[in-house]
Amino acid sequence: MKSYKNIIKTFFCGSALCCMALASVSCDDLLDTKPQGTFTDEQIGDDEAVDLMTSAYATLLCHFFGNNESFAGPINNWVFDVRSDDALKGGDGVTMEGYMHQLEVGNVQSDNDVANFKWRNNYYSISRCNTAIRAIRNSASISEENRASFIAEMKTLRAYYYFDMLRIFKKFPYFDENVIDPSQCRADQYTREEIAGFIKEDLRQCYLALPESQAQVGRFNRYVAAAIMARVSLFTSSWAEAEEYAGYVISSGKYELYPNFLDMSKPEYNNMYESVMAIQFSSANSPDQYNFNNCLNCTWSEGNLYGNGDDFYLASQNLVNAFRTDDNGLPFLDGSFNSENVDRADYAGNVDPRLDFTLGRIGMPWRGHMYNEHWCRNLELYGQYSGKKPYTAPESPYCKPGIVPWGASSLNWSLIRYADVMLMKAEALIEQNKDLDQARSLINQIRSRAARSVDPSYSPVDCNPMVASYLVSEYPASGWNQDYARRAVRMERRIELAMEGHRWFDLVRWGNVVETMNNYYASEVKVHSYYSGASLTEDEIYFPIPVNQVDNAGDLYN
Repeated sequence: MKSYKNIIKTFFCGSALCCMALASVSCDDLLDTKPQGTFTDEQIGDDEAVDLMTSAYATLLCHFFGNNESFAGPINNWVFDVRSDDALKGGDGVTMEGYMHQLEVGNVQSDNDVANFKWRNNYYSISRCNTAIRAIRNSASISEENRASFIAEMKTLRAYYYFDMLRIFKKFPYFDENVIDPSQCRADQYTREEIAGFIKEDLRQCYLALPESQAQVGRFNRYVAAAIMARVSLFTSSWAEAEEYAGYVISSGKYELYPNFLDMSKPEYNNMYESVMAIQFSSANSPDQYNFNNCLNCTWSEGNLYGNGDDFYLASQNLVNAFRTDDNGLPFLDGSFNSENVDRADYAGNVDPRLDFTLGRIGMPWRGHMYNEHWCRNLELYGQYSGKKPYTAPESPYCKPGIVPWGASSLNWSLIRYADVMLMKAEALIEQNKDLDQARSLINQIRSRAARSVDPSYSPVDCNPMVASYLVSEYPASGWNQDYARRAVRMERRIELAMEGHRWFDLVRWGNVVETMNNYYASEVKVHSYYSGASLTEDEIYFPIPVNQVDNAGDLYN
C-alpha cells in the first residue's frame, strides 16, 4: 500500500476524482456509456480507496482555492480564540482583515468572511468524506477486511467536521453518504441535539471498527475516534461518556506527555508522544502542504528570520496574567490573577514556565534568539505577545525561510493531544464528583511536566530562569473538593492549551462565555482602547448561517 507521505500528493488529483464531470456523449449513447474521468465500482480497490481517503484527509489543510480560507477558516480554529479572552486579532491594525476584528469585539454578522470560509471549508470536506464512503461501500474489489475500517476512518473525519459545525453555527444541514442531493437538505431538518446524536453514534461505531494502530502516519485509529467522542461528550455535558472514551485513550498505553513542553514545537517529534489527532504538514513538496493555518500568525521577527509573518493572533494581557502563580506555585483560582500585570520589566512575582514556551515576551528568549520590540508588528496597538507553539527554531532543517513563507515548516499541528485528553477525563470525573484524587493526579502529571521543562540546557532556549521566577507545583490533597477542583481543571485547560484554539469553545460549553467576555472587555479596554463599547449577548454566541449561503439555498436555510 502506498505511503501516506506519497499519497498526500494526490490532494488535487483526489479532488478531481471526487468531482470530475461526465464526458460529453450523445443522448443515444448516454445510458450505455460508463462514466468517464471517475472510478467505477469495479475499479475501486484498496489502493484506490486510500487515494480517495487521502483526498478527504487533505481537507484538514483547509486550502481549497487560495490562502484566505485557510487563514480565516482554519481547522485549528485560532480565529475563535480571537473571540475569547485569550487572544487579539493582531496584524497591522483593526482594519486589516477587519472581519476578524469584528469577532474580537463581539460583533457577529451573517456576512462575516470567517463564517463563510468555515461553512464552505467544512462542507467541502464533508462532501469528500461522503464520496469516499460511498465508493468504498459500493466497491466489489476492496477486501472485506479493510472495508469497515476504511469507512470508519471517513466517518470519524466527517464526525469531526460536523462537530466543528455544531460548535460554531446555531443551525445547519446534516446529511450522510446516503443523501444523493445535499442541496435539497434544510438547515432545520434536525435539531442540534439530534445532530449531536448522529455524531456520537458514528463515533461509537467507528471506535469498534477502527484498528488500534495504522501503518501509515496521520491515518486515524480507534483512539482518534475515542478522543473526538470524549470532546463531543464534554460539549453535551455527557460526563460519564466523556470519562469512558477519554479513558480508552489513556488506558491504551499508546500515548504519553512530551518529556519537555517545548517538544510539541519540534518536527522531529511529529506523530509521537502526545499526537492523538494531527494535521500532517510538509515543507518538502507542494506549497499546498504548508501550514497555511498558522502562516498569517508568525511573528514579524527582527532580521526576517521567518520571512516576516503578519503577526496575527497575539495573546491578551488577561491570558498572560493567568500564568501568574503564588508562593506555593499554584495559580490564582479566586479570580485575582488579573489584579497585577505580568510585564517582564516590572513584574517580580512567579509565573508558570509554560508562559515562555507559549508566547514571545520582550527581553526573553525565542527559540534561542532574543525577542525584542522589533519582532512586534504593531506594538502600540496589539502589544508584544506573539504565539510560539506552531513555530520551530528558524535554524531548524524543517523550516526554510525564504522558500517556505511565514514560519511554515513540516511541524504537524495537533488538533487533539494527549494532555487535552487527560484534562477531558479529569473534568468529566470532577463534574460527576467522582474519583477526585484520580482527577488531581491527571492534572498534576501535566503540571509536573511543566515544572521539569525549565531546563536551560534544553535546545532551543525559550526560558530564562535568571530573569523570570518560574514556579509551578502540584495540587495538594488538602482542600481538593469539587468546587476547587472544577476551578483548577478549567484554569489548567487555559494554561496548558493556550493559543491552540480551545478557549472560546470551553467558555461556550461551560455556560459562562457572556459573563466572562463582558468582564474581559471592561478590563482589557484599559490596555486596548478599541474594546470601548464591545459586548457579547447570548444571541451572538453562535454564528448565523452566512448570508450568501442563505441566498444560494433559496428557502432551505430560512
